[in-house]
Amino acid sequence: MNKENVTYFPSIDNIKVAADTIKKVSAVTPLSPSLRYSNHFNANVLLKREDLQQVRSYKIRGAYNKISSLTPEQSKKGVVCASAGNHAQGVALSCKLLEIEGTIYMPAPTPNQKVEQVKMFGGDFIEIKLVGDTFDDANHAAMQECDQLHKTFIHPFNDEKVIEGQATIGLEILEQSTEPIDYVFIAVGGGGLAAGLSTVFKQLSPNTKIIGVEPEGAPSMSVSIKNNRNTELDQIEKFVDGAAVKRVGDLTFSICKENLHDMITVPEGKACQTILELYNKDAIVVEPAGALSISALDLYTEEIKGKNVVCVVSGSNNDITRTSEIKERALLYANLKHYFIVKFPQRAGALKEFVVDILGENDDITYFQYAKKTNRENGSAVVGIQLKTADDLEPLISKMKEHNFYGDYLNDKPDLFQFLV
Repeated sequence: MNKENVTYFPSIDNIKVAADTIKKVSAVTPLSPSLRYSNHFNANVLLKREDLQQVRSYKIRGAYNKISSLTPEQSKKGVVCASAGNHAQGVALSCKLLEIEGTIYMPAPTPNQKVEQVKMFGGDFIEIKLVGDTFDDANHAAMQECDQLHKTFIHPFNDEKVIEGQATIGLEILEQSTEPIDYVFIAVGGGGLAAGLSTVFKQLSPNTKIIGVEPEGAPSMSVSIKNNRNTELDQIEKFVDGAAVKRVGDLTFSICKENLHDMITVPEGKACQTILELYNKDAIVVEPAGALSISALDLYTEEIKGKNVVCVVSGSNNDITRTSEIKERALLYANLKHYFIVKFPQRAGALKEFVVDILGENDDITYFQYAKKTNRENGSAVVGIQLKTADDLEPLISKMKEHNFYGDYLNDKPDLFQFLV
């Protein structure tokens, strides 16, 4: 059934029923003032801390509300989902609490840490099946099982009960806020959270502007709203895995295109900067998708001055093994990390000359790899250099060219960069 032209909007009554249903499992998360961001943006910035849920994301709300709504016959047959992230944990815990058997399909390369988390939350009530190399492979297998065994598929976002469960965050924000809210910034992946929350504000606080935020490499909702039809992207950057989908839900699209004040995108590197800032300055751990809403504030600096602003911190399931990549992306975004092909004269002292005469006092070599051994006059190496400030780049390149060390600059050549670094 094509739902692209549906007119479903969750009712406040149904959202209140969802709030009553999920209170058994979902915490009323804090709406915490952020002194640092408030001072920086000259606004009253509040963080809705969904990262503090038991499963460390808001996904428990929609999953539990959906699975709770099943008929006895549906419950007996069991449920199926496909996810390598937060949705899997929400479904797993819901199955355990409701004593319903669930099968969770995950791609075979899923990190063991994520698999173990899902096992922990689901216990004996879930079975994990690692299938295929990608999410699409796992999702296809999950749908096959549903068709063959007549089980209920628990969609991560394109489902009325899921949307209504996520919408309860909107009710909580309005109950917790002592003043009218001018802006709410919210991460958008498939759109379930944005669809639900925006509907609450549309009906109960219509002057509040809801700003949807996507990663720059996966702008599926932005493109769909621009095209005025749900549009599947050919390729996406999957780094912000909690908010990177090729196609948003038909239900969520129809709601978001009517309710959202704006859809904006944030570079993945900017989200990485926010992750590091929150950890180092506020002792808050967030995943890349959880950093999107805060990362977007820079794009609304003038509009939010003197305003009451809420950023939904959607989750904190960040894999520690990604820390080095997060740091790298943050430095690249800040123009502090640069990669070059450097031509070294094949003579003694050439490397020392490069370090002493070419590099600035605060420059640091963080990567060094000869491209190939050579007997020619010059030998090339790929060199990564971290600068103190972005302004140090031009003087560095000038000195490299002046002393005939400069071969090429790799940061703005993504294909070559991926191949060599």
